[in-house]
Amino acid sequence: MKDFKEITINLDSKLDALGKMALKELNSYFNPNDFNVTIDQSELTINLRLIDLQQFSLIKNTVEADFGKEIGYILTEIEKSINAIKSYGIKNGKRLYINYNSERKVKNRIVKEGRRGKYFYALNNQYLNQNNDLPEKFKNQIICDDSQNVLQKLPNNCIDLVFTSPPYNFGLDYEDSNDDHNWDAYFKKLFRILDECIRVLKYGGRLIINVQPLFSDYIPSHHLISNYCIKKKLIWKGEVLWEKNNYNCKYTAWGSWKSPSNPYLKYTWEFIEIFCKGEMKKTGEKENIDISADEFKEWVVAKWSVAPERKMKKYDHPAMFPEKLVERVLKLFSYKNDIIIDPFNGAGTTTTVAKKLSRNYIGIDTSEQYCETARSRLE
Repeated sequence: MKDFKEITINLDSKLDALGKMALKELNSYFNPNDFNVTIDQSELTINLRLIDLQQFSLIKNTVEADFGKEIGYILTEIEKSINAIKSYGIKNGKRLYINYNSERKVKNRIVKEGRRGKYFYALNNQYLNQNNDLPEKFKNQIICDDSQNVLQKLPNNCIDLVFTSPPYNFGLDYEDSNDDHNWDAYFKKLFRILDECIRVLKYGGRLIINVQPLFSDYIPSHHLISNYCIKKKLIWKGEVLWEKNNYNCKYTAWGSWKSPSNPYLKYTWEFIEIFCKGEMKKTGEKENIDISADEFKEWVVAKWSVAPERKMKKYDHPAMFPEKLVERVLKLFSYKNDIIIDPFNGAGTTTTVAKKLSRNYIGIDTSEQYCETARSRLE
């Protein structure tokens, strides 16, 4: 198992004493087990395991300022050589070049997938693969109404991505609505709205739902919603754990204290369930991809550490997800110019980020106050 990825640079001539001192200073800024440069005659060898490229650029500028521009071309060549490496992993925000894909490989993967029956539960669905245009009057609108009513007015297969977080039914104080319904009534209403979301979703489109179970009622909302979507023959693409690192999420009681009688489990994360309609692959133009290589490599690791929204008092809404969370969802699962809909738009975080990222949007909510907040954020 290699300790370093090696890159060789052949110089036009041997490095002089000043150049060697510059490389020595460059090396001094890094852990030698992560990065170092050695010199042999006119040959430089970059030994690379882990590096923060933004940090490297700053250090490069510092060394160049100390030793002059005559050493700058060598430092630039080192930086170019590192940037040219396209295969790497992400670890703590740094690029990892060694053993990032060392997990055991499965031989004859495709044959074995065929034998098992890949997403067998979604086969033989009745979804049409003919997509339709969204009528212009709905595009880039905030609509104050019941989601089911609005969605019923949309044609089949016209939305690229649904991203939403339905009310959790925890008893929070939303403006002009209740959040403590009987669970059976709650899920019946939610599933009617999801039926419409699935209908308007394009073939290959994505349905993405952020949800937190109510553990005190022992209601696994994420499982019940996922089971429903699977019964509707959507393909389960995956599940993201949104780690909020909110260790103030403490309960006043732990169930049975210091006893296995009935301990109460605590959670600092929520769930993001991801489904596809008809097929896993979503088509789009290459020029409409706006996710960077580093973002992609970090975000496909399905545990996202994102701080919760801190501006809920400002927008007078009790349960908002942060813009960074929406940014990850939209850049990872949609293209620019795609049509994004949030049927529980609340104070408008989904629609705000959609506009910032050059997506089209529809936001629906029953509260006129929240809709006005969403419109003002768009402005």
